[in-house]
Amino acid sequence: MLYLLQQLLNGLEIGAVYALIALGYTLVYGIIKLINFAYADIFMLGAYFTVVVGTASWAGGRAGPVQLLLGGTVALTLCGAIGYAMEKLAYKPLRLKPRLNALITALGVSLFIENFCQLKWVFGKSARAFPDFIPRRSITLLSGTDGQTVVISSSFLVIATVAAATLTGLWFIVQRTLIGKQMRAVAQNQDAARLMGVNVDRIISFTFILGAVLGGLSGLLFGLKYGKLTNPLMGFYPGLIAFIAAVTGGIGSIPGAVVGGALMGIMEVAGNSINSEFGKGFAFLLLIAVLVVRPYGIFGRPELEKV
Repeated sequence: MLYLLQQLLNGLEIGAVYALIALGYTLVYGIIKLINFAYADIFMLGAYFTVVVGTASWAGGRAGPVQLLLGGTVALTLCGAIGYAMEKLAYKPLRLKPRLNALITALGVSLFIENFCQLKWVFGKSARAFPDFIPRRSITLLSGTDGQTVVISSSFLVIATVAAATLTGLWFIVQRTLIGKQMRAVAQNQDAARLMGVNVDRIISFTFILGAVLGGLSGLLFGLKYGKLTNPLMGFYPGLIAFIAAVTGGIGSIPGAVVGGALMGIMEVAGNSINSEFGKGFAFLLLIAVLVVRPYGIFGRPELEKV
């Protein structure tokens, strides 16, 4: 029993990271019906910017929470700016074009960022270590007579706290602010929102910025959890799993992205506990199972087209 509880906590920890990326996908899709695959690379940039700025700021000393806060602030600011530029330069000119054009462009933007970051004078192909900004410690919650224990790590506390605060803030923005009301109006009907005085272009740009910040934050938290080396291609797998999470939960649904991310994390940990290669496959099995029963996702709604 304690083993299952431990695996559940591990799954929720990585699931929170997937949920943040999935929220970026679902916000943009909900507004303009675009799958922005480049958010997987924003994830990578968030981790890289944090490492570069955080490493430079400690000037030969030890990495710590102050360096993490500084690096994270700069990283999220830059990710938001890149998300804004991405929307203005790549997607806005295609807004009235067929959706396939924008989808292909999203793949092109993703490949461009990955290859650009591999240039020697940018980040290079060599991986970089993600410093231990937070001391790696564990707290024992429960212990059984058979020696099994339930522990939570310092990274779990940070990820859970940041994810909860982020989701609460996002809910407040969408449900309790004027710009959130405008986002919901644009998602429902752009033409009607425009007639009511909503600046649709501004709302779309804000959504891209918000999604990019969530993507960058997820990259930062991913680095804190695993402490692995970062490389320009590190966003591919988390981005793919987050996309599956968004589709599983119901693309365009914020609660769906959160639930989908949690499910992906739990399924990955469950698969890895059987075999290290099963984690990836379990995510796809869950996606297939959900889509067979509910083709529009757990929280999604079928789209009715008038003829």
